[in-house]
Amino acid sequence: MSNLHDAIEVAPNLLDVFRETTLRNPDRPAIVHQGHAISYRRLDQLANSLAARLGPNPGVVAVHATHTPETVVGLLGVLAAEGVYCPVDPAFPLPRQQAMLSAVDCRTMVAAEPGPAAQLGLKYVESDYSEPDAAELPAAGREPAAPAYILFTSGSTGQPKPVVTPRGAISAAVHSLRGLFALTPADRVLQFASLNWDTCFEEILPTLTTGAALVLDREAHSGSFPRFLRLVERERITVLDLPTAFWHELVLHLAEEGLALPGSVRLVVIGGEAAKPARLADWSALDTGRIRLVNTYGCTETTLVTHAVDLHGPEATPRTWADDSRVPIGRALPHVVERISEQGELLIGGPGLALGYLGRPEATEAAFTLLDGERLFRTGDRVSSAPDGVLTHRGRLDHEVKVRGIRVDPAEVEAHIAGHPEVTAVAVTGAVLAGRSALVAYVVPRTPGTVGTLDSDVRSYLHTRVPGHLVPSRITVVPHLVLTPSGKVDRAGSHQRYAAHRQVKGDLQ
Repeated sequence: MSNLHDAIEVAPNLLDVFRETTLRNPDRPAIVHQGHAISYRRLDQLANSLAARLGPNPGVVAVHATHTPETVVGLLGVLAAEGVYCPVDPAFPLPRQQAMLSAVDCRTMVAAEPGPAAQLGLKYVESDYSEPDAAELPAAGREPAAPAYILFTSGSTGQPKPVVTPRGAISAAVHSLRGLFALTPADRVLQFASLNWDTCFEEILPTLTTGAALVLDREAHSGSFPRFLRLVERERITVLDLPTAFWHELVLHLAEEGLALPGSVRLVVIGGEAAKPARLADWSALDTGRIRLVNTYGCTETTLVTHAVDLHGPEATPRTWADDSRVPIGRALPHVVERISEQGELLIGGPGLALGYLGRPEATEAAFTLLDGERLFRTGDRVSSAPDGVLTHRGRLDHEVKVRGIRVDPAEVEAHIAGHPEVTAVAVTGAVLAGRSALVAYVVPRTPGTVGTLDSDVRSYLHTRVPGHLVPSRITVVPHLVLTPSGKVDRAGSHQRYAAHRQVKGDLQ
């Protein structure tokens, strides 16, 4: 562990860099929300005001995460108070929120009003920033191994696993990303990602430690590509960090309508799942030669992006994208230690590693390993390496799948479905539906009388307990599941047997 701590100290402290940026750019816009700008000086004051209300060392602090300046202030304020930031999506079912916060012993919530905290039985701290204190932020702790934030990944037990990321890890990752994105104070970065996943930190933290402007606008989430493109043009966005699935649909829209991205855009970052060669071919045929298209790879346990490659644009190696091409995930960033096992599994070490899963020592021991004295995270991803060091993904070593760019363990979904009183057996696996990665579930009814409505009953049951990405796109009621010779449920075999059944009431619209 001492080697890890030594490596972490190489990167400058994130809050120190933010403060230095504020001193250099006090009057520049740090956040632009619905056209209204908040300067770096004011953001500095707002974060300090919240830190003062939280008090020193407040422990794990839940923040009611919405696409507003209050959430950014919450992140900086919690870090300044030497607390541990834990975002909570108000759209998550209440039992899920309660399970998450109970797992991390959270007792305080930052929100705009007391209702959310009262629902969860937490101490309420107001996030209102209308009257900030004028004092400077207090000197934050410099211990790089101290926790910075907690996010949750899918767990096989049915309960989410809390990943604890240290301050040094986020500092190291953000330092590398500022270089990868070549950010300057002239940039305007759209905040698009969900605030519950670490992709949002790729947008927020490199921006606010460069002096650039972070743009938040409800039009980004309208579901309309014309409105999205008008927003990008109106706000002169220079950097877009998009889920690959969203980028696929955007490229189709541009190609079908004969459009181009607004001229302000210089960089598009994608990640979360494999990019489709057909969409890359479409992108290359558009007027996109001036725009860097960067594909990224990373895990929550390794902090933001660990690998990246330019797929198109002024810095990319020219490529032709055939339908059977495998799109590379990239080279390791400067702070990343990369190893590839004999089985082809990608192992990642260096200062970006998480501390582990809070309260889950067995899961931590299984996911993190020591190799020649180096602490490494086992990604579960098989890769191959080209002579130039660029990696290509070759599949998973386990059953995990990506849904909406989020890693999901099917066993977690199975555990929730198995809790339904009318389900006697269940198998969940990944599939491609309408060109997108999705979950499909096969359930065996406990009694024949429930067959007709069990699919919709299970869907409704899940919606009250888990986030939307854990609800299967298809739920099929079947008489029995396929078993392995040892008597265990064969997910792949069950899917192969029943996938041809097209009359499924549970298809998502």
